[in-house]
Amino acid sequence: MAAMNTPAPPAQALPPGALRADDRTDEPAQGTSPAPAPAPVPAPHGTPPRQRRGPRRPGIWRGAVLALAAVYFLGPLVASFVFTVHVPGQGITFEAYGELLSADGFTESLLLSLGLAAATIALSLLLAVPALVAVRIGSPRLRPVVEVMCMLPLVVPPIALVTGISTVLRWGPEHLSRTPLYQTFIAVQNEKFPIVLVLAYTVLALPFVYRSLDAGMRAVDVPTLVEAARSCGASWPYVVLRVLLPNLRASLAGAAFLTLALVLGEFTIASLLGFQPFAVWIVSISGAQARMSVAVSILSLLITWLLLIALSRAGTTPSTAAAAPATTSRKES
Repeated sequence: MAAMNTPAPPAQALPPGALRADDRTDEPAQGTSPAPAPAPVPAPHGTPPRQRRGPRRPGIWRGAVLALAAVYFLGPLVASFVFTVHVPGQGITFEAYGELLSADGFTESLLLSLGLAAATIALSLLLAVPALVAVRIGSPRLRPVVEVMCMLPLVVPPIALVTGISTVLRWGPEHLSRTPLYQTFIAVQNEKFPIVLVLAYTVLALPFVYRSLDAGMRAVDVPTLVEAARSCGASWPYVVLRVLLPNLRASLAGAAFLTLALVLGEFTIASLLGFQPFAVWIVSISGAQARMSVAVSILSLLITWLLLIALSRAGTTPSTAAAAPATTSRKES
């Protein structure tokens, strides 16, 4: 009886808002809505609320740098253009640009420079691409040797190169006049299309072509591509033309870009050898017709920029031709 009259132990105090185990339910009672989410704790007085940072905007200094660069590069061009169209006492006139097409030697020299540039690009790529592919696949140890040979024209001054070329051109007819090679020395110096300039420009362009192609081949796993194509039965011409060259499109465009800029602006070799491409023609008329020579320089810059933009777009445009399966039989290398 004493045990039955013993009072129950007092319930433990719970923190405010807490529920006992028997009061908790997995689902809210019917007809009631779930409890709202707790409100965020306000920041202490005097503390600014944290704001979400958006994308960083370019600073004012970037605009200032771009403005200075624009003034530095476009200022001389604008001044040159004003010089060609403003004649003291006559006002604004475009006679200098109107006389360009009828100027003696303008069309011939421009077409000659463009032809030399196209031939130099073709010859330099024809020499560099197979050599770099062969070194990359078959003989990696020869890569330093090829690199030194291709970069050597950067060390040799153009004046020394043209001196050696002129010496060989004088020596050939004197000692080979009774041999078939005499006609070869005469043919390479044809004024309509001097092949000797193509050979000299190819030597000068080799460092730029090598660097551009080497960077492209480093970005592409050439051995794996070649091995995969050869294992599918593709021949070597198919591997080079349909597998490697499409993957090196940007590098090829970059090499052509640099070679074109080099050929269109080269003056020393062509002048000392006695030929008259576009750069030499501009200098030849600068003494007698200064305003026209400046107009031709501006026009040459525009033509060069358009050609370079076209080459850069060709290197970045994706190929639309679908890769066809290799149907040629595998040949022994």
